[in-house]
Amino acid sequence: MTSLSPPVDTWLYPSEAGLYCEPGGFYIDPHRSVDRALITHGHSDHARSGHGAVLATRETIDIMKVRYGEHSAGAFEAQALGVPISINGVGVRLVPAGHILGSAQVVIEWAGKRAVISGDYKRAADPTCAPFELVPCDVFVTEATFALPVFRHEKAEHEVEKLLGSMAAEPDRTHLIGAYNLGKCQRMIRVIRDAGYTDPIYLHGAVIALTELYQRLGVDLGDVRPATTEDAKSLRGGIVMCPPSALGDRWARRFGDPVNAFASGWMRVRGRARQHGVELPLIVSDHVDWPELIATVTEVGAEEIWVTHGREDALVHYLAALGLKARALALVGRDEEAE
Repeated sequence: MTSLSPPVDTWLYPSEAGLYCEPGGFYIDPHRSVDRALITHGHSDHARSGHGAVLATRETIDIMKVRYGEHSAGAFEAQALGVPISINGVGVRLVPAGHILGSAQVVIEWAGKRAVISGDYKRAADPTCAPFELVPCDVFVTEATFALPVFRHEKAEHEVEKLLGSMAAEPDRTHLIGAYNLGKCQRMIRVIRDAGYTDPIYLHGAVIALTELYQRLGVDLGDVRPATTEDAKSLRGGIVMCPPSALGDRWARRFGDPVNAFASGWMRVRGRARQHGVELPLIVSDHVDWPELIATVTEVGAEEIWVTHGREDALVHYLAALGLKARALALVGRDEEAE
């Protein structure tokens, strides 16, 4: 890498459709339909339908097909993690982001410079996906979902111990666990299994398709079954996974007096738990918390940190105080994942 190279922001920059690599002729996680898109992962605020061509990991492509349909892009190109390719002379490779199954960072090399677009990522262990890989770079594009010092996530294993303790104390109540239907739901199931829970885990209809996909892709989730209306009374003492929105609707009342749990990094904020009527907050996130975020932007050794998707201004201000060059990208269309 040479100082004579053109600045990265002359060839990688925000556009009306999203972050654009001009020499490569592709966008990363565009929020509008484009001719060629590189997708970091399958959440809907990063992966949209309608692109001419999509390059992503095989798992992300399978997730997009389940969510949007087999023909939701003109063409899909599966790219293995760690394998370098060239797109119009621009070096590209995908490396693990540790966020959900199939999630990847996009590493771009051109004119002697390297940029890493991390998408969403976490550093905590997750048995359902490949762990985050740190890649030194000149420009690092980071999310800022939990970019405030208050956010310090708990270990998922610790929160599952809380869950199992609650189940032992309330054996006649069904435990409803609100968890985002892609990634968080399946991770919670796997960590519950790793804690020794072998009984069936029941699923709200909205989480079935993606949970079954995880199983087809090789993630062992044990005995999972639909939580049908007829099953409701017989599920006392058991676990039901559901979207967070289901905790407060008529569906939840079928279970009598359930314990409402919510697995999210936002459960660190007590007001959020009260707002959602959560009796058992589980502080489990698929994003980096504050200490992990600061450690990551320091360890990559980048000359510039570009910030998006969250509390951009707060993080930019903090990084500037550390002597790091940082800027907010202010990309739109980055608020759909109900973490």
